[in-house]
Amino acid sequence: MTVNRFRLGVVVLPVLLMGLLSGCQSAYFATMEKFGVHKRDILVERVEQARESQQQAKEQFQSALEAFSALTGFDGGELERRYKTLRDQLQASEEQAAQVRERIVAVEQVAAALFDEWQEELDQYKSASLRRSSEQQLRDTRNRCDQLVRSMRRAEQHIEPVLEPLRDQVLYLKHNLNARAVAALRNELEGIQTDVRRLVRELEQAVDEADRFIRQMEPAGQAAK
Repeated sequence: MTVNRFRLGVVVLPVLLMGLLSGCQSAYFATMEKFGVHKRDILVERVEQARESQQQAKEQFQSALEAFSALTGFDGGELERRYKTLRDQLQASEEQAAQVRERIVAVEQVAAALFDEWQEELDQYKSASLRRSSEQQLRDTRNRCDQLVRSMRRAEQHIEPVLEPLRDQVLYLKHNLNARAVAALRNELEGIQTDVRRLVRELEQAVDEADRFIRQMEPAGQAAK
């Protein structure tokens, strides 16, 4: 089940602005309900956005590693230009990391609201069998969501170990733009490569987990298509 993006775009943008200004997630969700966009729809949409940011983060950190590797292989030429490229890659990586964190939080917020509402509404059932069925679905969905968030958080935890040495190297080069400084950086390359490879693996697993979650949230008829 994927919410029509045009419909969400028309409805969500002004409402999102209102929600941000008010700082109240519950008011935002309530307003979206009035437009027929339910918390389940918002959860799937936010998981899709989180998945996209994780994929972009993977590509960005691979690009940053390439820039760092190219710099450590410096053997003449425009060192300052290469330094600026690495600095720009670091900035882009910082921005992508922030987006990953923000989108995980967004998933957690709507998931908590959805499951709280679902739990409260169980008491409205008159049929014991329907209540049991809904309660089981709630447990299953919450477990899948918890597994997804754990996977995303695990990947997110590997971002900072990559950013730290990149920050150090950019700062060091800022004041030491010479071949000797570049030679010193080569000693750090292997460790950074290892950290980036580990991060990429975790991000790929988080993306796969998001794909599974989205498929599981689709109605049976649509999933079979």
